Amino acid sequence: MTPAASRIAAAALLPPFGVYLEEGAGRPFQIACGLTLLGFLPGAGYAVWRLFRRPQPAAA
Repeated sequence: MTPAASRIAAAALLPPFGVYLEEGAGRPFQIACGLTLLGFLPGAGYAVWRLFRRPQPAAA
């Protein structure tokens, strides 16, 4: 199962917001903010990567 389309869109358009929706205001959010300040593409790439790298729950 993949992340919801709305979260992917949020991560691609507003990278820190997309990470915040998925994980809250922790360390990944701070990293996304910093990368977005350095440039939009590094921030967006990190946010989308962060959404897809999360382990999926095992099927029982």
